Amino acid sequence: MSALLVIALGLVVVATAILSGIFGMAGGIVLMGFLVSVLPVGAAMMLHGVTQAASNGYRAWLNRAHIRWEILGVYGAGAAVALAGLTALSFVPDREIVFLALGAVPFIAAVLPERLALDITKKGMAAAAGFIITLINLVAGVAGPLLDVFFVRTSLTRHEVVASKAVTQTVSHLLKLVYFGLLVRETVRMESEGASVPWWVFLMVVPLAMLGTTLGKKVLDRMSDTNFRKWSQWVVLTIGAVFIARGLFALYAA
Repeated sequence: MSALLVIALGLVVVATAILSGIFGMAGGIVLMGFLVSVLPVGAAMMLHGVTQAASNGYRAWLNRAHIRWEILGVYGAGAAVALAGLTALSFVPDREIVFLALGAVPFIAAVLPERLALDITKKGMAAAAGFIITLINLVAGVAGPLLDVFFVRTSLTRHEVVASKAVTQTVSHLLKLVYFGLLVRETVRMESEGASVPWWVFLMVVPLAMLGTTLGKKVLDRMSDTNFRKWSQWVVLTIGAVFIARGLFALYAA
């Protein structure tokens, strides 16, 4: 990796961690879009997994007093089923699929009818969320906006939403590392093709993600619940539109 790319990566990691620290999402989509633009899909998934696991894990720690732990165990069971299913297929998406999936996720989340009442605190919903979110996370690299659908109709406060989402997203990103690093052996393929990312880059992004998360929480603490919910949807839909356009252009140019 060139020095310029490393500097750009560092700045993007901090900026996207700030964005996620405020809204509990969105930053991961931007980061994944950047990574898959400059790295092979497998390498992008691995580096994104490390960054987002660190960012979400640290965000969960900062907001640990607000975590609804009863959600996590059921969510993890659904996530494990999704991991097993894709492992059986050994599926690794193309770059164009990743871009289109990144762009589609926010819009899928936006058009789901309210009558579905996807409330993650209700019985069975956490398992469904774990399965769906992990499945999409392994294909697109990100599923935060869709995960938000399971939280927006709950009675949770903005801090409980951000904290509980951070825990579930940490689980999904760790499973992404297991999937691409061990189960489908993308690390072996990348090394054989000379496309692997230096080990020190994985170490570099962790403190940068934590820095951005800390700064984002300061903004979150000053934001009202009303503004939090208002801006969340507009931010992710705008980002989604950009990536759909990017994916369609990539398909056209292929």
